[in-house]
Amino acid sequence: MNIKKNRIISKYLFDNKKKFGETKLGLASSYVWQNDPRRLFISLSRYKFVSKMLEGKKNVLEIGGDSFRNRLVKQVVTKLTVIDPKKEKIKEAKKKNSKTYKVNYHVHDILKKPFHTRDKNFDGVYALDVLNSIEKKSENLFIKNSIYNLKNDGVYIAGMPSLESKKYASKISKLVHVNCKSGDQFKKLFEKYFYNVFLFSMNDEVVHTGFFKMAHYIIVLCTGKKNNL
Repeated sequence: MNIKKNRIISKYLFDNKKKFGETKLGLASSYVWQNDPRRLFISLSRYKFVSKMLEGKKNVLEIGGDSFRNRLVKQVVTKLTVIDPKKEKIKEAKKKNSKTYKVNYHVHDILKKPFHTRDKNFDGVYALDVLNSIEKKSENLFIKNSIYNLKNDGVYIAGMPSLESKKYASKISKLVHVNCKSGDQFKKLFEKYFYNVFLFSMNDEVVHTGFFKMAHYIIVLCTGKKNNL
């Protein structure tokens, strides 16, 4: 590469820094980057999967999100709203909010009540690595409140580490992940609330339809919300 091209590239890079500043990781992403860098790219691939499934949606809700990774979703949807019960987490997320990919952040505990917004209904809702941290006795309440404002033809996506992978998890993961499930259990839980539940397996960065008992992570994509509950 010649000197002239190097100067042009440097100008673009520093002009971009002057205009937007340098991107900072969210709280969760920062922790992963400092303690297990490879895992950050694995989690980013989950957000990429969500972004491909929800691409073109106008109004999407993320429950318990990360201010760094959810930009992949905001890139392809019109409006993204993120809720989390932790005030400090939402405060940090607002500080890092992008001018180009602006996300709406709100402090809200979905276990207390559904999240209400002026837009009334969401055509997409997703929650990655959330249900596995909620006690089993509260899982049905979590789902009911999560889908309360989901349109009948909307899409719901949830993901968690598989029950089979728990023996390989770190100490902190074993402490926090109190409600991991097998693929069968995960699918059956959401079939109470949706007519269509599609189960995906995941190993490292690869999402597939393979044998879920050998998967490290499982994802359900749900459509056709039931209204008789």
